[in-house]
Amino acid sequence: MPSIWELANPQLKNLKVYEPGKPIEETARELQVDARSIVKLASNENPHGPSPAAVAAMTDALADAQLYPDGSAFYLTRDIAARLKLGSDNIILGNGSNEIIEFAAHAFLNRGDSVVTSQYAFIAYKIIATLFDATVVEVASPDYHQHLDSMLQAITPSTRLVFVPNPNNPTGTIVSQANIDRFMEKVPDHVVTVFDEAYYEFLDQPPDTIRYVREERNVIVLRTFSKIHGLAGLRVGYGIAPPALIQILQKTREPFNVNTIGQAGALAALHDTEHQQRTKSTVDAGRKYFETEFARMGLEFLPGAGNFLMVKVGDGPAIFREMLRQKVIVRPLVGYGLGEWLRISIGTMEQNQQCISALNQILTTRTAA
Repeated sequence: MPSIWELANPQLKNLKVYEPGKPIEETARELQVDARSIVKLASNENPHGPSPAAVAAMTDALADAQLYPDGSAFYLTRDIAARLKLGSDNIILGNGSNEIIEFAAHAFLNRGDSVVTSQYAFIAYKIIATLFDATVVEVASPDYHQHLDSMLQAITPSTRLVFVPNPNNPTGTIVSQANIDRFMEKVPDHVVTVFDEAYYEFLDQPPDTIRYVREERNVIVLRTFSKIHGLAGLRVGYGIAPPALIQILQKTREPFNVNTIGQAGALAALHDTEHQQRTKSTVDAGRKYFETEFARMGLEFLPGAGNFLMVKVGDGPAIFREMLRQKVIVRPLVGYGLGEWLRISIGTMEQNQQCISALNQILTTRTAA
């Protein structure tokens, strides 16, 4: 009898699956402690949780849980479009913005095609492209920034998708408007450019990529309700693109991919600007605190533009494990080839201080040894 792997698509055999941040519950079980005593700064989650308005809307929506969701998500789509001064036909919803990456792969990738992205870019692009047996071209990033000019040079006739996360996860670095504009002047027409803007709302002066949607270029802009809106557990994201491109993506979408509860929570969160502003203020203050403390500790770090920072600690996996023992969860980056670095999400000031205290104690002990 043949091995089941002989029947499976060959590209799956060596594919590394996405590893999410370590859950609080799992850590609590391992340490045999109360889950409430653990600080999780590993998954770029909102430290304030969802808005009260979203919680109320989701609670009300539970009363109709026996009904299928609105397959078109009419109200959520309409209000997202109105906020962007676009039409509803410019919007597609996904089970998280990650699902829209899959839509793009279904729509445009065939075996033997290629995808261009930057070294250290969000690992999901590589995973999804590999699933479709496409070649992944990772452009070197010696300074941890994305170099769009070099990415242009990597485009060939077989290239179908280019991914530009902005800010990038895990590095937190950002691509300027000028670099984006120069890239868009030269990108070939046979390429679809995907601007992944999951952390868009944390930027003080975000680049304008929607202009290329209005110009009906081959562009998809991704945004999400997981980050500043605090709805990561609901999995609601959206894509913004010209109507013709949206029509193609819609053909790849499963029916009812965004559930009723998610639609209700996202719609309420979209209009809760107070919660968004409170979150951004917390993140801005926390980012400044971490940068000050890292500098004081003599640690190399990248000034982030999102709700997380990347810091060089030496043996990343070992420091991660020692932080766990002190009930602080951060994110090791071995899967990105960044074994000396950790990614730390910004939490409440109390959580940030607990994280720095644990990190400082660990590094001091290691230096003394």
